[in-house]
Amino acid sequence: QVQLVESGGGLVRPGGSLRLSCAASGSIFRLGAMGWYRQAPGEQRELVARITTGGSTYYPDSVKGRFTISTDTAKNTVYLQMNSLKPEDTAVYYCNTFLLTTRVAWGQGNQVTVSS
Repeated sequence: QVQLVESGGGLVRPGGSLRLSCAASGSIFRLGAMGWYRQAPGEQRELVARITTGGSTYYPDSVKGRFTISTDTAKNTVYLQMNSLKPEDTAVYYCNTFLLTTRVAWGQGNQVTVSS
């Protein structure tokens, strides 16, 4: 089964930027649409970005205009560029497939903390 490893998180001040990476051990193209998710303490995991194999993207209103998802199929990597970060963006971020039917095991996630 494909394994996913997230990296790039950390501590950033409000208004700052971070780029997360998600490296897959196999072809992300075969996985289909990919998504970035986050889970804050005491909250359910939520989708923050989705990209299809055709490049179509979706963002919820909470991050629209600030987050950008992209892929590099040659590197089997999915990225999440996060700009204008807010304290409410603080969470553990994960990548995985968008469809449940192609879902793989969740990785360890990456902590993003937005604080002054």
